[in-house]
Amino acid sequence: MAGTKEIKTRIQSVQETKKITNAMYLIASTKLRKARAELDNTRPYFEALRGEIKRIFRTANDVNSHYFYPIDDDTPRKGTYGCLVITADKGLAGSYNQNAIKETLKLLEQHPDTKLFVVGEYGRRFFTAHNIPMEHSFLYTAQNPTMARAREISAMLLDGFGRGELKEIFIVYTDMASAMSFEARSARMLPFHRTYFDTPAGERAVTEPFEFVPNVGAVLDSMIPSYVSGFIYSALIDSFCCEQNARMTAMDSANQNAEELLGELSLKFNRVRQAAITQEITEISAGARAQRLRKE
Repeated sequence: MAGTKEIKTRIQSVQETKKITNAMYLIASTKLRKARAELDNTRPYFEALRGEIKRIFRTANDVNSHYFYPIDDDTPRKGTYGCLVITADKGLAGSYNQNAIKETLKLLEQHPDTKLFVVGEYGRRFFTAHNIPMEHSFLYTAQNPTMARAREISAMLLDGFGRGELKEIFIVYTDMASAMSFEARSARMLPFHRTYFDTPAGERAVTEPFEFVPNVGAVLDSMIPSYVSGFIYSALIDSFCCEQNARMTAMDSANQNAEELLGELSLKFNRVRQAAITQEITEISAGARAQRLRKE
């Protein structure tokens, strides 16, 4: 049975660990608030851009673009796919990274001819350890995503799509369904379905005529790269928010477990100390009785 010294050392160790987990919780909460503010500041621009693309399809229904499926054909294309996988740089975030990896492996199982483009040190290490080839690994950190990084990623993916090397492009990221729940999901970025830009029923639509220079196809082709960059940036921010939320949950659970463990260790420490005191009293009483009997 452990003595009071060993238990006291264990209590001090748990208390030091609790300080670290509590600090990580506070840091994650600060990063989460900052990331949400950045997403709220940039989202209106890309929502407006999507609205303008909707206008184009309302004005010119017969527009053709290689960024979209043909009007009467939405069957999946044959050939090599591209997949952008967004993970974290480190663990200690519950099942956040594992869920994104599982979603990626599911996509690879469905379509083995898929090139991976990975963001995050965790994903790089996982695919390297399991001998899963990566087409490109973005070496910058997944922390604090910026629009410049999103444009760099989109430029590489759009280049492969434009040259016909990638027939379809998917993105695996973690979507925050609510403030307390999130889920990893895969979404196809390119080519788009035209229904993705349909105007919902009840939404007020502007029907004034437009003049496109030089033509509607050129205007649409110049807008889609910006929209894809915004889509990727939104996914990076969304994943980053989910990562911090998952880390907050994990650190909160660690703090609660530490409190329970400290309670158990304190109870155990008191019992061992009481047993030691009782033993000392018993030994003193036995010694006093022996001395008294000896004198008699």
